[in-house]
Amino acid sequence: MNPLARIVEAKIAAHAPGLAVQLPGGQLLGAANARVRIALADWKPLGQLAAGRVGGLAQDWVEGRIELHDTMRDIAAAAAGLVDSDPTLAYPAPGPASALAWWRSLLRDSRSQSSHTREADTRQVQFHYDVSDDFYALWLDAQRVYSCAYWRAGAATLGQAQQAKLDHVCRKLRLRPGERFLDVGAGWGGLLLWAAEHYGVDATGITLSKNQHAHVQGLIEARGLAGRVRIELRDYRELPVREPFDKIASIGMFEHVGRAQLPAYFAKLLRLLAPGGLLMNHGITAGGTRNAQLGAGIGEFIERYIFPGGELLHLSHVLATMAEAGWEAVDVENLRPHYARTLWAWSDALEARLPEARALTGERVVRAYRLYLAGSAVAFERGWMSLHQVLAAKPSGELVAGSMPGAQSVYPFTRDYIYRDDDRPPAAHD
Repeated sequence: MNPLARIVEAKIAAHAPGLAVQLPGGQLLGAANARVRIALADWKPLGQLAAGRVGGLAQDWVEGRIELHDTMRDIAAAAAGLVDSDPTLAYPAPGPASALAWWRSLLRDSRSQSSHTREADTRQVQFHYDVSDDFYALWLDAQRVYSCAYWRAGAATLGQAQQAKLDHVCRKLRLRPGERFLDVGAGWGGLLLWAAEHYGVDATGITLSKNQHAHVQGLIEARGLAGRVRIELRDYRELPVREPFDKIASIGMFEHVGRAQLPAYFAKLLRLLAPGGLLMNHGITAGGTRNAQLGAGIGEFIERYIFPGGELLHLSHVLATMAEAGWEAVDVENLRPHYARTLWAWSDALEARLPEARALTGERVVRAYRLYLAGSAVAFERGWMSLHQVLAAKPSGELVAGSMPGAQSVYPFTRDYIYRDDDRPPAAHD
């Protein structure tokens, strides 16, 4: 037997008993009644299997070099079993005094800097978000909220959980009628419109996606909100610092900013906010403290097919960067399992409408997204990635203002306000 085939056979027996691999000559590795079957068209993917490079196998499937059989839930579980080591420990840096650590850090920052110019960010955002509005509509909720939902009720639908998330964000920000609210990376307008219609704010959203901009502009006009809601096609770096905003939300945005640009990003948001105001920074964070992407070839797959330019940062790095920019973190919440459930809801919805998805985008794109959604769900379940909401204040410097001496912001320094209905503004309605 081929030496690589022996390694794969042992790996299947030890870690992925529900998997079988059919070799090019027809020989089967694993049980004949295995739920998941990988059929190899040639011998090259066998090396990926032996090395546990599931991201490479994902690329092989997208490009038609292998065939996968069974549900995406079973395929994702089997793939996770093939990973030899914790993918959050990819690219571990030596000790802080090491010259190699310094060199790796320099290369990482240089790569991040070049990947996040204004032009590069525009290309990368449009690569992902402008695939097809109709394609995304197949598997997102009716409001097309493309970020982690909040599953407060066990039996909630995806749409209900997304509305709960939108309200959770608005409550944390203590939005009030007439306040100037900025949504950075507004997507298809879910939060922007929810905040305007339910909390009475004057809302501004920005996006780099031409499709999303056109979609939200249509919604604003259809709902008669043109007087107090606007969507702009512009980079956050281009926002003028004139009249400050009272509250700012950045939902699923800072993952696209890049490590090298993160200090400037948070510094710009600080300048855009009024003293004492609040920022909600909601986004994906790394499960490991040093990895910029997941190992086992997963990061390379995401970079090539899904999110070019995306970077993972650990919560500790995010908090440190925010503090250095002048923010005070006042509340941090981990929603990691909520994102796993959200991704499974998206995955199941896409699986139920595959013929329509293929007609809109083609088999190659559909395969990439099927793996991305199911694989990401597994990654969040296993703690390889996380999702944090960081609520931060811009200290006003006024020691006698606020809910108590020294508060220096509109944050009440208790958490019960998030869940109290009597703290909602008069303009709110269900």
